[in-house]
Amino acid sequence: MILMFTDFGPAGPYLGEMEAELARHAPEVPRIRLLADAPAFAPRPAAYLLAALAARFAPGDVCLAVVDPGVGGDRLPLAVEADGRWFVGPDNGLFELLLRRAERRRSFVITWRPPQLSASFHGRDLFAPVAARLARGERRGLEPATPTRFPDWPEDWPAIVYIDAYGNAMTGLRASAVAAGTVLRLGEREIGPARTFAAVAEGAAFWYVNSAGLVEIAVHRGHAATEFGLTIGSPVGLADPGG
Repeated sequence: MILMFTDFGPAGPYLGEMEAELARHAPEVPRIRLLADAPAFAPRPAAYLLAALAARFAPGDVCLAVVDPGVGGDRLPLAVEADGRWFVGPDNGLFELLLRRAERRRSFVITWRPPQLSASFHGRDLFAPVAARLARGERRGLEPATPTRFPDWPEDWPAIVYIDAYGNAMTGLRASAVAAGTVLRLGEREIGPARTFAAVAEGAAFWYVNSAGLVEIAVHRGHAATEFGLTIGSPVGLADPGG
C-alpha cells in the first residue's frame, strides 16, 4: 500500500491532488491517508512521529511523506529504503530516525523529473509519481546518495511531537526508553504513569504508553495540551519516581 503522511491538513485541494497522481500512476495499489496534520513546517517532531508509526508498516509498503518547508529551495528529493519499506520525501531530517533505527538502509536522490514541476508542490508533481512507481516495483530515476544527517537529534526526544483532537500530547520518547514509574515534569507540575484512562479519576493527569509505543500525556476527559500549555516542541522533564 501507499501511506500518505503530510502536514497539509484535511482541508483544501492538496491531499486530493496528490492522491489523484497516485491513482493515475498506480491505480491498483491501495492508498491510505495515514496522517494529514503532522506538525506543520516542522520536520524534526514529524521525524519522531513518523518513525513510531512506521513500525507497523510492512516490507513493500511505500510512505509518501511530505513535511517540506524548504520546497523550492536546495534540499534534495529523496527515496529511502529502510528494512524493505520505502519512504519518499524531502531531505530535511524527516527520515533521520527511520535511518538510524533500520537494520538495512539505502538512500537515493530522485533524479527523475516530470514534464511540469511546480516550484511549490513537489508532493503532487514529484514525490507522488515516484512513490507510485516504487509501489509497482519500478526503480528508475534514482541514484545512490548520502542524505543529510542530524547527529545532534537525540535517539529519544523529551518533547511534544503531536497533539491530537482530544488534547492528548505525544512525546518523542519511546516507552521502551523510559523506566517504569518515571515521573514527568511539565513546568512546575509532575505527573505519573497509568495504564490507561480508566485507571485514573476524571480530571486526573497522567502519562501512558500509547498504541504507537510513545509516551503520551493525557487528562482523563480533559485537554492536556490546554491544561499544561503544551505546543509542538514543548520540553518534557523526566524524574525518578521518588523525585
